[in-house]
Amino acid sequence: MADLSLTRTEMLLLSGTANRPLAEEIAGFLGQPLCEVTLRRFADGEIFVRIDENARGRDVFIVQPTNPPAENLVELLLLIDAAKRASAARVSAVVPYFGYARQDRKDQPRVAISAKLMANLITTAGAERVLGIDFHQHQLQGFFDIPVDHLYASPVFVQHYRQKALRDPVVVAPDVGSAKMARGYAKRLDASLAIIDKRRPSANIAEVVNVVGEVGERDCLIVDDMIDTAGTMAEAVLALKKLGARDVYCCASHALLSGPAVDRLMATPVKEVAVTNTICLPEAKRFDRLTILSVAPLLAKAMRYTHSDQSVSSLFD
Repeated sequence: MADLSLTRTEMLLLSGTANRPLAEEIAGFLGQPLCEVTLRRFADGEIFVRIDENARGRDVFIVQPTNPPAENLVELLLLIDAAKRASAARVSAVVPYFGYARQDRKDQPRVAISAKLMANLITTAGAERVLGIDFHQHQLQGFFDIPVDHLYASPVFVQHYRQKALRDPVVVAPDVGSAKMARGYAKRLDASLAIIDKRRPSANIAEVVNVVGEVGERDCLIVDDMIDTAGTMAEAVLALKKLGARDVYCCASHALLSGPAVDRLMATPVKEVAVTNTICLPEAKRFDRLTILSVAPLLAKAMRYTHSDQSVSSLFD
């Protein structure tokens, strides 16, 4: 692996508590330690943040996904504000998972466009750049009034599945909205494409109506950007097996695994569920068919290129 050690000393790497292991892994690839930060709760639950090293004139990167609970977002905002008030030269928010991304439009009366509000909060706090991985919708980049580097976890997954040498592979989009992503995977894995026609009778409930494409006697790979309650994934796996699929694999960038997700996945004949470590999964949400792939090398390269004012576009190839 290429040496990512930095010769410049202006970078300062901070981490909140949402995904400390990922931040430590990124620091290892960058060849420098995480900055000392004091993070604690007062008796009433308020969060106290203090940067314990000199940040004046430094290029600060703050690693903090904003998955629930909401305190993760508050920590990020406070860390950004602390860095700005400490006279940092530039503050970049590294948000491996951007929470509230699914609330990106007004699809019913009197609802908040929460994704836009979260983007406004990060910008107002003082961030001058955002690095994220696999936003739920690409147009979320336009919600920010600052530069956004939108990275993709697909190279990590493609390398993983190339090593498995799938037989007559079919990449399956779990819904029409995921078809473009699935097509990209199919091209890179030299696989065919199938699309699941599903409907949602209510939130977090999915029903498979039809499967468009040939999946019989083939290895199937279902790709999505996240697994929340796993209703979509579980129904898709069962539908593909009923149609004669050989082995069914699932992959998703963000593993929320809320509520009954683990039980639902374990109850299916899925061969493997591959996710990345954008969200820190507790041991209670891990199971024997779960594989966690690291995005630390990807984020470390993006941060190094950003720090040295190099193009990040090469990471999209």
